Amino acid sequence: MNEDLEIAPGLVVAAEELTWTAVRAGGPGGQNVNKVSTKVELRFDLAANRSLGEGAKARLRAANGGRLDARGRLIVTCDTTRSQSQNLELARIKLTELVRAALIVPKRRRATRPSRGQKQARLNDKRLKSEKKRGRAGGWD
Repeated sequence: MNEDLEIAPGLVVAAEELTWTAVRAGGPGGQNVNKVSTKVELRFDLAANRSLGEGAKARLRAANGGRLDARGRLIVTCDTTRSQSQNLELARIKLTELVRAALIVPKRRRATRPSRGQKQARLNDKRLKSEKKRGRAGGWD
């Protein structure tokens, strides 16, 4: 399945930047697990990619640091089904979602200060709690 991967309208990851291998999946499955390689590892070469901007690549690396191999390729695995082709399609969908999430530029936080009214309300609450607790203190009979 060497097809380009469409991330968004006008944004396509070329098939040359994607490689996949099939490996044996672990877990239950009887003898079939020992004979059939259904788990799929999809590798996305971030360094060779020309369609994503540097900001999106940096966000992709930061959010998925554990999925990067030594060569800087993003590895997405899938062993959900017993079908190699379905697992490959699911891995491609997962990669698409990861890249789409990296395309969103987070809003910069603007530092704010509490208003005078908020400060006063906080101090009033502290005083009321203190008085309530002070009222509980007393001699026990």
